[in-house]
Formats: sequence, C-alpha cells, structure tokens
Amino acid sequence: MLLGDLLARFQDPLVAEQALAALDDLALATSVTVRADAAGVSAGIYAAECVADYADTASDEEWTTLMGQMGRADDPGAVLLRRALVSSCSHGTGGCTCGGSHR
Repeated sequence: MLLGDLLARFQDPLVAEQALAALDDLALATSVTVRADAAGVSAGIYAAECVADYADTASDEEWTTLMGQMGRADDPGAVLLRRALVSSCSHGTGGCTCGGSHR
C-alpha cells in the first residue's frame, strides 16, 4: 500500500481507532485515550488528527526514518500510526498538537 493511501485511510476515525487497538500497546492506547478525553473527542478522532498533524509537521529526517522503518515492516500502517501517535503524545501534557482542529 502506498504512503498516501495509508494517510488517507487514517483520516477515518474508525480505521484509526481499530488500528490503535491492533498495535497492542497498552501504554500508548492509554495515553491516546487520556488525551482524547481531555480534548473531548473519541480516541479515533484524536488518532486521526495526530496522523494528519504528523503528516503536516514531520521533519525531513522524520520522514526518512519513517520510510526506512515502513520498508522493513510487515505492517507499514502500524509503523506510521505508532510514530504519529508517539510524536504527538510526546509533546508535554497539554493534549494534542492539532492546533484545536477537532471535528
């Protein structure tokens, strides 16, 4: 699957939420859920917005790292989602980094 296709799929909050559950990472899922609750949105919406924010703001170095990891992964979508969520969830304790663009 092409990177653009993955980014488009993760725009759907249901797909993003299902992919988050499939990551089998309780700590990350908990962090996303807490931040989503604080923002007043579902975990799926929050995750979808994290992916969109990541796509808009990731550095060239981050994209290079992402592409390398995705190229070696059995599930490139999981790599993308994990990196996007970790990137967003690592920005302090103030919630998401989408700039208030919740739907």
